[in-house]
Amino acid sequence: MKKIAVITGLLATLFVVSCNSKKEEKEEVIKYAVTNPMIIDTSFTKQYVSQIKSVRNIEIRSQEKGFLQNIYVEEGQSVKAGQIMFRVMSNFQEADLLKTQAEVKAAEIELQNTKILADKNIVSKNELAMALTKLQGAKAEVTSAKLHLSYTVIKAPFSGTIDRIPKKLGSLIEEGELLTSLSDNSGVYAYFNLSEPEYLNYQMHVKDRADKKVSLLLANNETYKDKGIVELVEGEFDSETGNIAFRARFPNPDKLLRNGETGSVIMTNPIKNALVIPQKTTYEIQDRKYVFVIDKNNVVKEREIKIIGEMPDIYIVKSGINENDKILLEGVQKVKDNDKIEVDYQKPEVVLKHLSYKAN
Repeated sequence: MKKIAVITGLLATLFVVSCNSKKEEKEEVIKYAVTNPMIIDTSFTKQYVSQIKSVRNIEIRSQEKGFLQNIYVEEGQSVKAGQIMFRVMSNFQEADLLKTQAEVKAAEIELQNTKILADKNIVSKNELAMALTKLQGAKAEVTSAKLHLSYTVIKAPFSGTIDRIPKKLGSLIEEGELLTSLSDNSGVYAYFNLSEPEYLNYQMHVKDRADKKVSLLLANNETYKDKGIVELVEGEFDSETGNIAFRARFPNPDKLLRNGETGSVIMTNPIKNALVIPQKTTYEIQDRKYVFVIDKNNVVKEREIKIIGEMPDIYIVKSGINENDKILLEGVQKVKDNDKIEVDYQKPEVVLKHLSYKAN
């Protein structure tokens, strides 16, 4: 009987311990931190793919037909404004000039003789006027011949750098044929596109402020040492893309930047009433970003969101949620859609206070 009593006591003890253990397990329910998106006035930096162009870049073409007689420059050479670069054989143009000059002399003699006869009323005044017109036409031909002769000597219209020279010495050059290109790389323009909301933000909040300088990220992921200034906005939006083109001018004292390079303009964009969330509240599936929204029954619901900008630790949300939605702050990787959870609400201003963001 004693043994039975002892066994019964042990079983009772184990039952109590088991019940207490289950009760403790039930009490150890995990609580997940949740918060709301927050609306703030802030600014963020964004990269815009840009095309770099020299402040001046032109094609040098022949205005006369003939053989390429002289090449005075090398590819990649720097030239000064007015410096001779090419000469096209000018025998035809020189002969044409001599011919027109002779015609002027003949017209002058004819006019002189006609005037003598007109003064004696041997010929009419109309013949004198026709002789004068002929002389003027001959002089115009001389001017034209001199102009064509000048076209056989090709000079640099401004200081710059010579591009490739496709034709070799002695090549037959047609009128309008490309001889080379000339780039003025003393400064460059970086052209980039902004969306309509970004354009409005710039015009309303940045244009007349001192912080309108932009940076340039080069193709090797290094930032160019000098800042640029936004100078120009096109007059209209592209109807197909909804974007408008901007340009920023950058100094180029070391001639590091060349026409045709690519890069990214880094621009600071102010934004009022921005809806922001911590980056850690999001997760990504196939390049789409999602958050978990907590409904009134504390059930987790997956929600896709659109991002328009980012700062350290912060995303600026375009659509998908609003400031009244509760979103999962911690444990994004531990829950799944339609899970019911216990929540630990944290105020968004407290959450953002511990993150790196800039509010205006």
